[in-house]
Amino acid sequence: MKKLVIIGNGIAGTTLARWVRKLSEFEIEMISDESPLFYSRTALMYVFMGDVKLQDTYGYPEAFFEKNNIKLIHARAEHIDTTQKSIQLKREGASFETSYDYLVIATGSKPTFYNWPNQNAKGVQGFYHLDDLHELEENAKNAKNAVLVGGGLIGIELAEMLQRRGINTHFLIREKWYWNGVLPDCDARLLTSYIAEECPGLALETSLEKIEVNAQNEVIGVTTTTGESIACDLVGIATGVHPNIDWLKETAIETDKGVLIDTHFETNIKDVFAIGDCAQHKMPPKDRRNVEAVWYTGRIMGETLARHLCIEPSVYAPGPWFNSAKFFELEYQTYGLVSSDRMKKENEMHFQCILDSTNHKWITIAIDRESNTFLGINSFGIRLRHEVFEQWLIEKKTSDFIVNNMTKAFFDPEFFKDYSQDIQTAYNRYKDEKNI
Repeated sequence: MKKLVIIGNGIAGTTLARWVRKLSEFEIEMISDESPLFYSRTALMYVFMGDVKLQDTYGYPEAFFEKNNIKLIHARAEHIDTTQKSIQLKREGASFETSYDYLVIATGSKPTFYNWPNQNAKGVQGFYHLDDLHELEENAKNAKNAVLVGGGLIGIELAEMLQRRGINTHFLIREKWYWNGVLPDCDARLLTSYIAEECPGLALETSLEKIEVNAQNEVIGVTTTTGESIACDLVGIATGVHPNIDWLKETAIETDKGVLIDTHFETNIKDVFAIGDCAQHKMPPKDRRNVEAVWYTGRIMGETLARHLCIEPSVYAPGPWFNSAKFFELEYQTYGLVSSDRMKKENEMHFQCILDSTNHKWITIAIDRESNTFLGINSFGIRLRHEVFEQWLIEKKTSDFIVNNMTKAFFDPEFFKDYSQDIQTAYNRYKDEKNI
């Protein structure tokens, strides 16, 4: 019987284990040094805010893995010998080994730090893993002032979490507007205005210069790149994440930003694969990034690799890009490609329609000027149907078609105003102005 070892039990690794069990009689071992059970990382913020309990974030009870004959090993993987097909593990100071026929690396991401002075002080932390939640609980106990560094999704989560606990929060963002590298300027400006209302400590075009500490190496403040000194007792680092692959540097497995993989998720070493946040595609699907640290892509990778290992050769085919997030109470969805201004191609145009400025509702549609093809949509404060936009993107519908059929895309329109006519009117005016 073939033995499959999976290092990492996030959404990618757990999905793989589940599907391999459905499709085969492989012996399966899952290794994780963080938590023996799979949990929802995105739910950790709600545990901190008291909305759910930690046990509510676990996707499956331990009995599920026992019933499906999936062995859970709570240990740290320290080295892989690809010649002997063995893995060196450590748990509570004791070392031991396990072997494999097939090995899958699914070790996810970890927060990125940029070598700031005193960044290892007590009270400085990222927020990504379960251990980070426990650390934040400790750091926030007596905190009155916090400084957050970085304008990504983790930063906005931390801002909401800390403010819910009554901690005064300063939010440092180096860009001109929040998420300026992801959103077109027209969206970034409006979103920044909304966030400034929710987080008065927002500071744009400002970053961290130095962390100030006391004699006990505890945070007492920061100095910013604008020369400002801010007193604080907690510093949240939210300057992005990167693949968790440092421990692989001494192995024969090729890495770059992540573990390099082919279209079947296989590395340069036979029978060694990588999926999820830590994987870097040598040849990513069209219009996709080579590293995709998103929940649903990890799930698709797990399902696809299970089929590849158990049934027939299979390649990663995630379909059109989509994502969603929440900025305090403002919901965001994106389907297709709506480029930031700095990444926008020559023929890409952006039509923005503000539907309700008081309640922060708007959409932005990306259009190919030459063909009028619909490229993508950003939606703020309005819920749209995933399956509808996925089909329209696959069929390469025109923007005219999209605008004229928006009613079909609204989610639960019986509970919300139908903005279809507003969008059509604004779109026709936009076409006249742009002469298209």
